[in-house]
Amino acid sequence: MTQSEQKTLVANTAIDTLVEKGKIFSGMKIGLGTGSTAMPAVKRLAEYIANGKLKDIKAVATSFQTENACQDLGIPVYSMNDKIIGGQLDLAIDGADEVTPDCFCIKGGGAAHVREKIVEYNSKVFVVVADSTKAVDTIGTKFPVPVEIIPSARIPVTNALNALGAKCVLREGVRKCGPVITDNGNQILDCTWDKPINVAEMEDKINSIVGVVENGLFSKNKPIVFVVKEDDSVEERNWH
Repeated sequence: MTQSEQKTLVANTAIDTLVEKGKIFSGMKIGLGTGSTAMPAVKRLAEYIANGKLKDIKAVATSFQTENACQDLGIPVYSMNDKIIGGQLDLAIDGADEVTPDCFCIKGGGAAHVREKIVEYNSKVFVVVADSTKAVDTIGTKFPVPVEIIPSARIPVTNALNALGAKCVLREGVRKCGPVITDNGNQILDCTWDKPINVAEMEDKINSIVGVVENGLFSKNKPIVFVVKEDDSVEERNWH
């Protein structure tokens, strides 16, 4: 099975399972994530809405990409600040760049992790869908941890991250000269370490640096994880 096929499989399995087991039901407020694994989940959710099995779903999108997809698929989109949402969601579903057996994650390969964390840390239930390449034992040494920063603080933030053992690279745009600019108008430092990190501890340490907006470590709202195994079956972790 190709990676693309795995992403569709795990997204469809997750939405189907969540609906069947009553985790997703009509009238819910749902956060929808960003990226190549989250998009199939958005499409599957739209199918349930289109066939009438789910009604009155209110979505909060984590990026312009997801908002556009919801508009195209007929899913009503709101802001976390809208009165009908009230800053709290029933469930959020998203992909991840890495996920450990303890359900710690790196997110932000698409530079949307700030909005994703706002949505997913304010959700009663958080769900991650991942293909087999995203399953790892440890975090910090391979896929970089994205740190969104205020542009004028780039050098002092880099110095502080270096003091935490990180090697930092400013994320450059593709088909654009200069750095990636996030949906919030900020820049991204991609950070790796020589040794695996304590995810929960490092998340707090990075966010204590003046000039950091948010980082891509997710440890505080442990998700239910649907992940494809090497035999192309889907494993569920942390079901609750």
